[in-house]
Formats: sequence, C-alpha cells, structure tokens
Amino acid sequence: MIGTIIIFLLIFFVIVMGHEFGHFLIAKVNGIRVNEFAIGMGPKIAGFKKGETEYALRAFPLGGACIFEGEDGLEAAKEEASAAGTPADKTGRGALQNVPVDVDRGNFQNAPVWSRIATVFAGPLFNFLLAFIFAIMVAGYAGADLPVLGSVVEGSAAEAAGMQAGDKILRFNSKINLAREISLEMALNKTGEPVKVVYERDGQEYETTLTPIYNEEAGKYLVGFQNYASYDEAKGTKLFRYAWYQLRFCIKNSVLSVKSLVEGKLSKNDVAGPVGMAQIVDQVKTAAEPGGPMLVFMNMVNLAMLLSVSLGVMNLLPLPALDGGRLVFLFLEVLRGKPIPPEKEGVIHFAGFVALMVLMVFVMFNDIQRIIG
Repeated sequence: MIGTIIIFLLIFFVIVMGHEFGHFLIAKVNGIRVNEFAIGMGPKIAGFKKGETEYALRAFPLGGACIFEGEDGLEAAKEEASAAGTPADKTGRGALQNVPVDVDRGNFQNAPVWSRIATVFAGPLFNFLLAFIFAIMVAGYAGADLPVLGSVVEGSAAEAAGMQAGDKILRFNSKINLAREISLEMALNKTGEPVKVVYERDGQEYETTLTPIYNEEAGKYLVGFQNYASYDEAKGTKLFRYAWYQLRFCIKNSVLSVKSLVEGKLSKNDVAGPVGMAQIVDQVKTAAEPGGPMLVFMNMVNLAMLLSVSLGVMNLLPLPALDGGRLVFLFLEVLRGKPIPPEKEGVIHFAGFVALMVLMVFVMFNDIQRIIG
C-alpha cells in the first residue's frame, strides 16, 4: 500500500505540476507577476522563494495554485492610479484624462485581456500537451486497438443486421478510431438506446442501426460485438497518429462522463476523489504486476494520461473558481469592453470555491465508505 501511495502522489505531482506550469509560463511570457506556485492545498510542508515567486508543497493532494499579483481585484491598480495624482477610471486600467498613469504592469488585472485569457487557458492546455506525451509513450509500447470485428454473437443485434467478422467499424454513433470507444459508448448506454453504425467491408461502406439487447449475465446492454479489437504496432508516422487517437479517446471519455453525470446516468459511485484514485492506482498496479515492472510502469503512464486529460476537461467547465469560470468572466469582458466589477466576481468565485471544497469532502467520504463497504 505504501508503494501505491507513492505512485499516486507521483502521478498527482506530475499532472498538477503540468497544469500549474502552464499558468506560470504564459504568465511570465505576458509579464504577469506570480506570487506563489503551489502543489497541493492546505498547510505548507516545504517551500522556498526564488525571485518574486514562492514555490510551495502543501499537505493535501487536492489540486494546486498559481497565484498572480492582483488576481483577486483591481483595487491595487486603482490605488496606484490615485497615488499618481490622476483619477482612475472605473476599470482601474488608466486615467479619465489622457495622462500617463504609473501602474504596476506585473499586476494580473493590468495585463491585456487576451493575455489574461491565454494565462488562464494555459493550465488545461498544458494538461492536454502532457497527456499527448504520455499517449506517445503508450502508443509506442502497446500500439493501437483498431475496431475490427472478430466475430458476432449469435442472436444479437449485430447478427440480425448482417454484420460479419472482419468488418471495420468507422462510426459508432460518432466517428471512432479505437475499439475501446465502442466499449465507452456501450458503458454509458444505460437504457438501450439505438446505435448508428457505419462499417467498411471489402472497401465499401455500409450503414445500419443496432438496438442493444439487455444481457442479464453482463448486467448491461450489448450489441453483439465480440473480439472487436485488432491490435497494430505504432511504427513510423503511425506513432503520432495513434497517440492522437489515444488522446482523443481520453478527451471523449472525460466529456461523455461529465455529460452522463449531469444527465443523471451515472451515480455518486461513478465519481472518484483522491482516495478513490489511489484505490484505482492500486487496482491497476496489482493487475499489471504479473506482467513485470515495465507493464506496471506503462499502465501508470496510461492512467496518468487519462487523469491529466480529466483535470484539463474539468477545469474548463464554466463553473466559479475553476479556470472555465474565470474564462467566462474574461470573455464577458471582451464582449462588454470592460470587466465585471472585481468585488462581484470575487464573491462568485469564493462561493464556487466553498462549494467545490464541500463537494470534494463529500466525494472523499463516499470513496472511504465505498472502500470500507
């Protein structure tokens, strides 16, 4: 279990570091001062200061922070403008008269709006870039599971539609590239909704609609595909193409999972926090151990890829306190030509942060309860 905890903390450290480094790097490029770069939340357990930035490692693996100068409001800019003897306008970015104002250019709120948008968006973007690096490693090691039918189940919807072994699946509701995308679609199909399928046979494309049949033994709806993964090595240019397929699948997995959760198709037991993720790490590690250290390592890389994408997708949700919520306010500023009053935005983000913390406590409690159960 100690080994599992160490592996989980390493994965957490890498993906959160990637996210916060994205914010940090683009902030620096745009001349925005970074006061703190932190991994984890809560009490500081280690840290040092270099230049204008304090680097900290905090106790609880619940996220991280890249805190910019003046991120929480425009008051500092207004005070500086007043101190310069020139009345500031309501945005705090200049004077009411055409007189230069000596404001702090390192203040987040003084940066051009598109610089601030780039800085906020960079965190999720770097999660996707990091995940693509992991995807290259996974594809290079394991290749790709291409969706080619090995056989169809007797009496199934696939057999009734005339599908055969060797059919290459091109679309399964939407365009697919990997066999696991079929598994994902069926795992989220809780009510047996019809599936539109496009497949290729002998160079010709065919289209059909399959109505899944509930399988009592499996406890879910199935269309009758069997052995539908045909593995191919990622050689040459295939490496980057298959890596892109891997990344695309992870993004699709995260987006569809969030969509299903919002629609009520998933339960609280389908959501995992840090404790639940540590349990998943342990399960994956245990299952891979008979294959040797290299297989364990590549499974951890694959898991890190999925978690990095999930972090990127979750942070882009338009919710207060998340990067997506901050982007909503910034794009509103672009449309309005002026920012939302900072005190109002601050209240909304604070309320969102409190709600997020309550949710994380609930998820952690649910994880512990599920593990004990």
